[in-house]
Amino acid sequence: MSRRLISTGSPFEKTAGYSRAVIDGDFAFVAGTTGYDYTTMTMPGDVTSQSRNCFKTIEAALKEGGFAMADIVRATYYLTDVSDAEAHFAVCGEVLGDIRPAATLLIVAGLYKAEMKVEIEVTAKRRNP
Repeated sequence: MSRRLISTGSPFEKTAGYSRAVIDGDFAFVAGTTGYDYTTMTMPGDVTSQSRNCFKTIEAALKEGGFAMADIVRATYYLTDVSDAEAHFAVCGEVLGDIRPAATLLIVAGLYKAEMKVEIEVTAKRRNP
């Protein structure tokens, strides 16, 4: 299977030189995804909504590449405020509670734009090639 690039159609992907996801064989590598609501092109103010939007975008990229959320084997979470961790983890539990990928949380000084509270990246491995 050849390498395939998945795009959300955002012009920023071309400008910054990245893909939302790269499919390579039985693996999907999803880029760091922030909490934009792409239907309204807005960023919610709270980490819960941002985290849900991150997973919605990730799920769409995985689906386009022929993967399911259940294929996620690794997740990395970047938060700008440690006080948001519990709310973020509650969303992670809703979405990934039965999947339980290996995961890492990092508290960072900031993300690309000040309104961004969370960024999530995942790796998935197709279970049924």
